[in-house]
Amino acid sequence: MNQFIYRIQLSIKVFIKLVNLEVFSSLEYEDLTNQFILIVPSSLLITMITSFFISLVLSLQIVKEFLYLNASDLVGPILAISFIRELSPVLTSIIVIGKIGSFITAEIATMSVTEQIDALLILGVNPINYLFLPRIIAMLLALPLLNLLSVFTSLMSSSFICVLIYSIDTTFFFCSLIYDFFYLDILKSILKTLIFGLYISVISCVWGFTTRGGSKQVGLSITSSVVTSLICLFILNFILSYLVFNNSVSSFKVL
Repeated sequence: MNQFIYRIQLSIKVFIKLVNLEVFSSLEYEDLTNQFILIVPSSLLITMITSFFISLVLSLQIVKEFLYLNASDLVGPILAISFIRELSPVLTSIIVIGKIGSFITAEIATMSVTEQIDALLILGVNPINYLFLPRIIAMLLALPLLNLLSVFTSLMSSSFICVLIYSIDTTFFFCSLIYDFFYLDILKSILKTLIFGLYISVISCVWGFTTRGGSKQVGLSITSSVVTSLICLFILNFILSYLVFNNSVSSFKVL
């Protein structure tokens, strides 16, 4: 419990430090580039595969019900809203937590238990600037990009179901995807992933940094980091969905 409280306190300190724009002057852009390259290529394929098959299943369950109700004009907007507002941001974040968040925690935790971080402190290197900042900024850049690719993959997968299986006109389907708040919802979806990325990266870094002991503690820190990130993701998703999307009522007017 004491370690968890210490991790929460350190996470708050990191958030406060990020507010200070002067910290970005010490950012090593080569490290940032390396972290970005690490995140995107390793997560891209699994993100697209997951989005493709989840959208196939969702489309199979939803489209036939709307066709039964003779509401084919609502198929596109409903699917687009589902993917843009909820499914793509959450699924992409879950994948990044499992693949990248756990890796970041393992990497920094290993450095901690092998006293590499102590060596940085002896050399006068600020570990937050050197270890945390490139990973946090890279996550903030990579997660929205992966989210947009997930949305695109999901919509293309849905079109496959709608056009080939349920014989919905291709032009009609793609035109119906652009509902009233389409572009605004895209921006809000990006905002959600920015906040998700900030919390995921900070939790992953802090949980690794505060690891003490041996290999067993590294494993426990990774597990705790992933579980904590998932819990924060679901809580934040509810709060952000209520605050960001609750006041916008789509009329499903096709542009």
